[in-house]
Amino acid sequence: MKKVMLKTTLSLAVTLASSQIFASGFALNEQSVSGMGTGFAGRSSIADDASTVFGNPAGMSRLSGQQITGGIAVIDASTDIKDASGRYPGTNKGDMVPFTGVPMGFYTNKLNDQWAVGFGVYAPFGLVTDYESGFQGRAFGKKSEVKVVTLQPTVSYAFNDRVSIGFGPTINHISGTLESDLTLNPAFGDTNVEIKGTDTALGFNIGVLVQATDTTRVGLTYHSKVSYDLDGHTKVSAAAGTPAQLMKSNRYDASLSIDTPESYDLSVTQELSDAWRVYAGTTWTRWSRLKDITVKNEGVSPVNSGAIGSQLFGTIKEEQNWHDTWAYAIGTSYQLNKQWILRTGLSWDQSPTNNENRSPRIPTGDRTIFSLGAGYAVNENLTIDAAYSYLKEESVKVHDSNQLNSYSAKYENSANGFAVGATYKF
Repeated sequence: MKKVMLKTTLSLAVTLASSQIFASGFALNEQSVSGMGTGFAGRSSIADDASTVFGNPAGMSRLSGQQITGGIAVIDASTDIKDASGRYPGTNKGDMVPFTGVPMGFYTNKLNDQWAVGFGVYAPFGLVTDYESGFQGRAFGKKSEVKVVTLQPTVSYAFNDRVSIGFGPTINHISGTLESDLTLNPAFGDTNVEIKGTDTALGFNIGVLVQATDTTRVGLTYHSKVSYDLDGHTKVSAAAGTPAQLMKSNRYDASLSIDTPESYDLSVTQELSDAWRVYAGTTWTRWSRLKDITVKNEGVSPVNSGAIGSQLFGTIKEEQNWHDTWAYAIGTSYQLNKQWILRTGLSWDQSPTNNENRSPRIPTGDRTIFSLGAGYAVNENLTIDAAYSYLKEESVKVHDSNQLNSYSAKYENSANGFAVGATYKF
């Protein structure tokens, strides 16, 4: 019977995996509006504004004076669900990702020729998914909301005008809510399962930036893994007449341990002329850390939870078997005149999921992303940036089943991303 609730009580980590945003797995790329314009090619080697706090903390050494960079990216995702089937009927609208905003903010201050300090606030991971109430696959995922907010104080040191390093510890807070509707008895309606949890954990980012030649710059950034131990609760609202209604308790303390993966970002910025620059980059992410999800619900026993509760809850484990991924990006920028800079980029991003374990919570495939962007210098101190990205995923099939429910479908995902930001120098 544990398999019955397996896909509905796996807590927040499973919800993370259904992200429809612009990086593999449940990672977010939206920490730089200017970087979004080039498809994030050259992210660890550009160092054009204060968003380098995330892209490569060593890049602060290239910025003069004090700078503030802030912005917001909004994501409009859509999904076409085809060939759906399941044990019970339902709808398959596919409109499960609300219009979502991702804010970001950074500050840098160059203290002298060697030292610079900075600070960043951004979202490295997160998602919101919300299927319609009658979704056919609601037993395996109905609503998910996860937010990860990171604070990063940062310092950099320039050995000379060619080589610099940077380091920033990260303070990361995760919070989220998951809801699913399980059909235990179709004659009496669904049983709702809601799970909430939070945690705060530490990590770090470190980078090195090398001006290899007068026109070539190389950057390498390492983003560490972050280990979370989420604490929260699992609440079950049982439909009248279903076996779950016999439970003596409907609320349990829940815990879950999960690591967000480390990644390496290597990129090159090449100046072709005073106006043209090209960028190339690759990112490796260790998604293979997510081998399984294990949720522990405390206080579960036949005495206080009844026979049904003790069968449905306890220590629950689900295999994920994600694999490591590579992402590749190329981009270019053109300085049209003193005020305007134009940008474009193309990215390819592998999905960490596999065909055997993919579900409605993880309906993602490999991605291709095309980006456009522009920057406008209002004056010597203020620059406005804007960017647009279009993402298209390969079509993938999902299949989930247990003793009581089943669901299969073909997913075709796409998304439009829009971003606007500003950099002020003083």
